[in-house]
Amino acid sequence: MFTGIVEELGSVAARDGSRLRINASLVLEDVQLGSSIAVNGCCLTVVDWGCEDHDMACAKPTWWTADVTDETFARTSIGALRVGDPVNLERPVRLQDRLGGHVVQGHVDGVGRIAQPAPDLRVEVLDLGLLRYVVEKGSIAVDGVSLTVVDVLGDGFTVAVIPHTAALTTLGHKEAGDLVNLEVDVTAKYVERLLQWRKA
Repeated sequence: MFTGIVEELGSVAARDGSRLRINASLVLEDVQLGSSIAVNGCCLTVVDWGCEDHDMACAKPTWWTADVTDETFARTSIGALRVGDPVNLERPVRLQDRLGGHVVQGHVDGVGRIAQPAPDLRVEVLDLGLLRYVVEKGSIAVDGVSLTVVDVLGDGFTVAVIPHTAALTTLGHKEAGDLVNLEVDVTAKYVERLLQWRKA
């Protein structure tokens, strides 16, 4: 479980088949084998980590790797990442942490396309069926960043990106045509499912 408050802007170091290597530091402070880290809002599992100088002690890791499934590559924008691309990174929330954003699972619902870059970010939703979960003043995660919807449009939505968020996340680097991961508010999906069950 995540909050959509990005901790660190990392970068893609390498991609070798299904294995993705990410440069990072802050999110690796308490890393363990099997730890979860959200990459652009997609929850991935740490399978290895280390230091650039190959120091055996490796007191401060500088990279980590994850195995990415074909399903994840197909249903998210992770497959479009190239070496050097910046990525939003967040560790899972701890029970004693403040929930600064909203409840984000790291389970990407679909992909969007930037129609207008920040600060007045407009995103086209490629799967229009997701728009039923998007409401004005509601929460949505764009590349793992917790944002508040300004307007819901026929083909997408708009959000306002403050300078702080633009500077510390990928959203300040995105241009028209770039793909982003979208995760809608999970509460809306549960409510819909319960109503469908009751109606049936």
